[in-house]
Amino acid sequence: MTVIRGKTSLYGIIGDPISHSLSPLFQNHFLQQTKQDAIYTPFHVLPDTLNLALLGLHAAHIQGLNITVPHKETALHLVKADADARMIGAVNTIKRSENEWVATNTDWQGFAAVLQGLQADVSNAPVLLFGAGGTAKAVIHALAQAGAKKIYVCNRSVERVEQLIYQSKDKYAIEIIRLAWQQDDINQACTQCKTIINTTSIGLQQDDVFPFSITGGGVAIDAVYKPKGNTAFTLTASSGGYHTADGLPMLIAQGIASFAFWHHDDIQSGHINLPDGLESLHWVERQLARQPLDLPGWGT
Repeated sequence: MTVIRGKTSLYGIIGDPISHSLSPLFQNHFLQQTKQDAIYTPFHVLPDTLNLALLGLHAAHIQGLNITVPHKETALHLVKADADARMIGAVNTIKRSENEWVATNTDWQGFAAVLQGLQADVSNAPVLLFGAGGTAKAVIHALAQAGAKKIYVCNRSVERVEQLIYQSKDKYAIEIIRLAWQQDDINQACTQCKTIINTTSIGLQQDDVFPFSITGGGVAIDAVYKPKGNTAFTLTASSGGYHTADGLPMLIAQGIASFAFWHHDDIQSGHINLPDGLESLHWVERQLARQPLDLPGWGT
């Protein structure tokens, strides 16, 4: 257990709500693994106090923060964001400099790591994406880096899909096509798509059921995670013949990328090692008493 001293550094996560977050669990594990004199703690920040909170946390010399819902897009305008975060339109990781918060977005890196872990090739077949919010933007950014050429986007709000397409068209060399929120169109897309992704909130509630059947083959990735594993989406996709992963490996991978952002100099100099993705995932799975996921691209 970390002993708090006068020189102990503080990191954390801000959001509303925040009590459910797993980030303190594994980020404190990373700090202990690397023998850092630091702790990581949650901060409950309401939307109308975000600016005040960021100013106060900076003044208090908090060294780094993760930012989660509902603050990711609003925070973009309150920090100095890098190119990835500006393209995505959201930040989820910030670190303290002398006069301001410097920001990035590691959500896309987390998703890219899951693609690697599932050995998903998105360059040779279209991708089916459910959702058109902030997480969908990070996913599209990752898909662009992975060479995707065509994405079907299916969302209940047509307006949000059209806005997403408009915002993405000048950023990425990808054809993004709106798909109707109905089974027939999804059936047709499934005949082409080998990678299917859920970024909607479906599955966050205990009794949620994914509203469509999904059949075919390939991989299915949910941005939603459940402490015990299967989500509404992964259950549906698994029954349809897909190799599935819920949002836990994405969460762990983006957390490792955040850790790398905060401790860049020490990692580059060799003073500390970057946490291993597979070892970290298995450690969290043991803490949650859940079955290990099969991610062949992360090793054995």
